[in-house]
Amino acid sequence: MKILVVNCGSSSLKYSLLDMKTKTPLASGVVERIGDTTGTITHKIRGTKSKMEESLPIPDHAVALRLAVKRLCSTEYGVVSDVTEIDAVGHRVVQGGETFKGPAVITDAVIDTIRQNTPLAPLHGPANLTGIEVAREIFDKTPHVAVFDTEFHQTMPPKSFMYALPYHMYEDLKIRRYGFHGTSHRYVARTAAEHMGMPPDKARIITAHLGNGSSMAAVDRGKCVDTSMGLTPLAGLMMGTRCGDVDPALHAYLADNTDMSIRDIDATLNKQSGFKGICGMSDMRDIHAARDKGDARAQLAFEMFCHQVKKYIGAYLAVLGGADAVVFTAGIGENDDLVRQEVCSGLETLGIQLDPAANKGRKTEPGSVHRDESPVQIWVIPTDEELEIALASSAALR
Repeated sequence: MKILVVNCGSSSLKYSLLDMKTKTPLASGVVERIGDTTGTITHKIRGTKSKMEESLPIPDHAVALRLAVKRLCSTEYGVVSDVTEIDAVGHRVVQGGETFKGPAVITDAVIDTIRQNTPLAPLHGPANLTGIEVAREIFDKTPHVAVFDTEFHQTMPPKSFMYALPYHMYEDLKIRRYGFHGTSHRYVARTAAEHMGMPPDKARIITAHLGNGSSMAAVDRGKCVDTSMGLTPLAGLMMGTRCGDVDPALHAYLADNTDMSIRDIDATLNKQSGFKGICGMSDMRDIHAARDKGDARAQLAFEMFCHQVKKYIGAYLAVLGGADAVVFTAGIGENDDLVRQEVCSGLETLGIQLDPAANKGRKTEPGSVHRDESPVQIWVIPTDEELEIALASSAALR
């Protein structure tokens, strides 16, 4: 079985064609700057050094997806001869609301429900819908499945997901904590448990998805019971350009004391804050380079981020009543040994004991980085959201 995974962003489209017999990608790529004067497509074939890059006008997502399909079926860069060789298409959908607690085979009714949830994800929702609609035109005889970022967190109890607001705001507007990065949290929690020799439904795991966007989750015996992101992906940890948790009165304070509109404030918190707001850089690699040169604000951004991750670990240890493992994943979690070291420093009395030698360097394969005597194991698990979406799509079609 071959499954094409499509991830449509507001101005980009990522795709990956996976062979489900081997659970490996045959080819993958990304189309960027959709809607700009000149866009780009980068296409890679697994197992070779072959990579195709091209710049050309890409006015919309329909053109972008047709370009991706053309590359997948081309004689030079393709891995299938025709679209009929693709057995299913799995779509990443950011917001499933309370409606979707698992993957859904896409029908007109499912699309209508996704559209109804769009106000909860105004940036990503329309792009997700566009990708689905275009893909259904191209693959009109192929089943399509929606896999939601929020679905893994639907097992949270009300005490975790409710906000202390007038209750009718939840009833009328569905204002609550939803959480995101669900496919990643589910994948790494399950994979870590398997590597630990534990059934996933027996393990208590704290997952830390740390990248340009970051979130954490408390996973109790395979089910999420708490997570750091909220109604939107703005909440929780500070990120590349997002502020994370701030005092909710900040909006009123800024509106009263500046000429910023509510939209200006929202844009600032989402696009000009986080690492970028503190030190002017949004990439942790640049921040490390600046730290090495004595940049005080870069050092502050690093310390703030690690402090916040550490604080959530402590909170989730309390929520879970202890943990079997802490798992790091995503761009920073997998590749940044300095962040992992700083986060775990001082947690020894809580049973989290990092092995400095094992922790050193980037991790491209699942591996443990804890001392042998550490009561809480520490793992680095490279995430694979495309595989998780493909697995969920395959399960939904059985």
